[in-house]
Amino acid sequence: MLSFLRRTLGRRSVRRQAEKARHREAQRANTHIPAAGDAKSVITCRVALLDGTDVSVDLPKKAKGEELFDQIMYHLDIVEKDYFGLRFMDSAQVPHWLDVTKSIKKQVKIGPPYCLHMRVKFYSSEPNNLHEELTRYLFVLQLKQDVLTGKLDCPFDTAVQLAACSLQAELGDCDPSEHNLELVSEFRFVPEQTEEMEEAIFSAWKECRGQMPAQAEINYLNKAKWLEMYGVDMHMVKARDGNEYSLGLTPTGVLVFEGETKIGLFFWPKITRLDFKKSKLTLVVVEDDEQGKEQEHTFVFRMDHPKACKHLWKCAVEHHAFFRLRGPVQKGSAHSSFIRMGSRFRYSGKTEYQTTKANKARRSASFERRPSRRYSRRTLQNRVHVHVHGSWVTLSLGPAPFFPEAAARLKRLELESVPASSPTRSNVNVNMNNQEDVLKLSEKGLNSVGSSPILTHLKAADQLKSNVLKAQADAELRVNCTPPLTLSPLAQAAPGNGTSTTCVPCQSEGLLLNGSMF
Repeated sequence: MLSFLRRTLGRRSVRRQAEKARHREAQRANTHIPAAGDAKSVITCRVALLDGTDVSVDLPKKAKGEELFDQIMYHLDIVEKDYFGLRFMDSAQVPHWLDVTKSIKKQVKIGPPYCLHMRVKFYSSEPNNLHEELTRYLFVLQLKQDVLTGKLDCPFDTAVQLAACSLQAELGDCDPSEHNLELVSEFRFVPEQTEEMEEAIFSAWKECRGQMPAQAEINYLNKAKWLEMYGVDMHMVKARDGNEYSLGLTPTGVLVFEGETKIGLFFWPKITRLDFKKSKLTLVVVEDDEQGKEQEHTFVFRMDHPKACKHLWKCAVEHHAFFRLRGPVQKGSAHSSFIRMGSRFRYSGKTEYQTTKANKARRSASFERRPSRRYSRRTLQNRVHVHVHGSWVTLSLGPAPFFPEAAARLKRLELESVPASSPTRSNVNVNMNNQEDVLKLSEKGLNSVGSSPILTHLKAADQLKSNVLKAQADAELRVNCTPPLTLSPLAQAAPGNGTSTTCVPCQSEGLLLNGSMF
């Protein structure tokens, strides 16, 4: 009898404490959304938004990620929601994107409350294709965070122009009688902000007179899209030589970095296999040799933690599906295969092609732009007149020249090079689990690489439109060398159309994606 009362009273005490914790969390959050309904067991999720506010959401205990994601999108009134995602950290400090098809409790192990961050998941290759003003505003908020934290390196002149657009969107026209240089020092735009930069920002802000907030944000995005690292999702890996490298996921393919030097780019159409096992990631690429025969090149990378390796693999699967396919891979039946090999993961959202074609701007959509965080002013007493332009050159080196020895560096990473089994590939299975899921895609893509080698030669810089890597094209043409591995733009202007660079998926593209944690 005593044990029964102890268990009963103990459970009630635990429930009461959990309820009090939820009430405290709801009071701390800026907004509380009770979405648990009549569920007896409730979990609380706290989501930090891009504007600095946070939202507390109550959901049923067995709620999936889709329920939380839809609540946040509905709260913010976002239509183009496929560009965004919810991110969380696990106990090993490995970042993960919340899978909308799985239970929240099975993914986020730290909590309650379960803390997540809303972020831009896929950076549009052409921001002008974003229909909604709200979507563009959220993109600007994300890019401002990327520049301020140093994730997105920015040259001095570009940083000044971006900061001027930001001030114009937030404060309006610069009025010398009301605004002064000390006002600019209240904002933070770059990690190492100097007085010299603030003076340049103040001058550039005056030149933005007459721009409405929406136009200033469009100008911000049109300047940011030309940065060499715009939209690159970086992941640290180790090669067989023991050195550290970085793999950057882009709409075009997978970039390879050695330190800050880019040594290669694997186009998505040339990647025939991408899988992982524990902490090892295997990448198989096909290219033409000197005789015109296809050869397979295998690269093996290792990561510090199996979860980090799986996270990189899943990000690569999602980038390939979002930017290269017309529609997501259709999931097979749960009972289609009794013995299952690899991961069941599939990208389940809309692709960029679907998002661009389907969504249309609403006639009226209102939202509130929240002010940026302010800091103490730079006064006359604490000003230091030091010329630091040289340090800026050190912090943002700009485009790194593409030297011929980059091909030799990338060659060292290669595990083996063998002739391809078949010289031609009209259609190849796009399969993540060694199952027969065949996707037929259209012939056009971000780059016309149907008959070109794995890394095509650079085109002239004036032929490129929206670019992660336009600076590398200029550097390559100046060096006047023709290495076997070159870099490609993020987006290329379509013939006869100078306003749109929407990705049209290719017809003959194969990628075998398979993963296993065991």
